[in-house]
Amino acid sequence: MNLMLGDCLERMKEIPDGSVDLTVTSPPYDNLRTYNNSLDWGEHVWKPVLQELFRVTKKGGVVVWVVGDATIKGSETGTSFRQALYAKEIGFNLHDTMIYQTNKPPMNDKRYQSCFEYMFIFSKGKPTIFNAILIDTLHPNVTNKGGNRDKDGTKKERTYKNKTGGKKTKGNIWYIPRGSRSGDEYSRKHPATFPDALANDHIISWSNEGDTVLDCFMGSGTTGKMALINNRKFIGIEKDAEYFDIGSKRILESNKDE
Repeated sequence: MNLMLGDCLERMKEIPDGSVDLTVTSPPYDNLRTYNNSLDWGEHVWKPVLQELFRVTKKGGVVVWVVGDATIKGSETGTSFRQALYAKEIGFNLHDTMIYQTNKPPMNDKRYQSCFEYMFIFSKGKPTIFNAILIDTLHPNVTNKGGNRDKDGTKKERTYKNKTGGKKTKGNIWYIPRGSRSGDEYSRKHPATFPDALANDHIISWSNEGDTVLDCFMGSGTTGKMALINNRKFIGIEKDAEYFDIGSKRILESNKDE
């Protein structure tokens, strides 16, 4: 475990090239939080952050980038899309665009209730590891017929038989209710935590035991807590001293409990 206090653009320089198997992180969402007035955010920051993440990620490694957009004067900023497209420009694959769906309190005017955030899955080449989370199928052990169409509209018939004992791979929209967020005392001291389950499921999906997991915006330490619980190595970077102390204590206590 390696916990670093400081600007991630500076501290990531200490991480060797191609040494990180998985990053699970959530950068600032535009200017929605001030983070003890420590926030300095914009293209001048997130572009070099993505460049550094590409450098430190192993071939076949993955970056999970959990992000949302502010709405300013009735229009969403679209920053999340610009970040995803820039990640592609510098060499990442946009392996998947996933959705973190949750139940948020009413907050919108003349629009449908916001209830999700993006989870972009960037990969450095084809992901080496994918430990699929399986869920029950509605109709286990049933043979289904179906098929795709060619460009000319011709349909190719195929027969599908469930070979996973009534299971199927979980979809890429993950519903995690707000009530499932960690209730420990440290997580409540940070203004923008995500659920333990979100970090946990990405960690077990895209890495194996003994792999190195990074969070360059460590915050309350959720990624670090779940990385250690799942027997991964962890590197965490946090700029704000107060949040670094909160996250560090949370990670160390969870590791002690294990």
